[in-house]
Amino acid sequence: MTAPHVDSGRPGVLIILTTAPDAGEGERIAGRLLEEGLIACANIVPRVVSLYRWEGELRRDEEVLVIMKTTASRVSQLVTRTEELHPYEVPEVLVHEVAGGAARYLNWVEQQCR
Repeated sequence: MTAPHVDSGRPGVLIILTTAPDAGEGERIAGRLLEEGLIACANIVPRVVSLYRWEGELRRDEEVLVIMKTTASRVSQLVTRTEELHPYEVPEVLVHEVAGGAARYLNWVEQQCR
């Protein structure tokens, strides 16, 4: 059995993180982005606790984490569209470069976001 090919990284594949108030809202945002071809897929991670300062007040909220995979060619439009779809006044939208991974998966992400 041969080992799977590991790609040492591609400048074109990115991970985008955002939070949402609940799973339904996270799925709504991710579903729209999928329909529009801006992401290849999304994972919804339930029950993350967010601690932050908002309008001078310390806050604690339970949210969901939405992890999305996209390409560099789509990221600008994805960030803008996420902000448009998001219910928060200032949504978290963070872009992370992928350092490496399974070549077949990275190829799949690129194909889905064309």
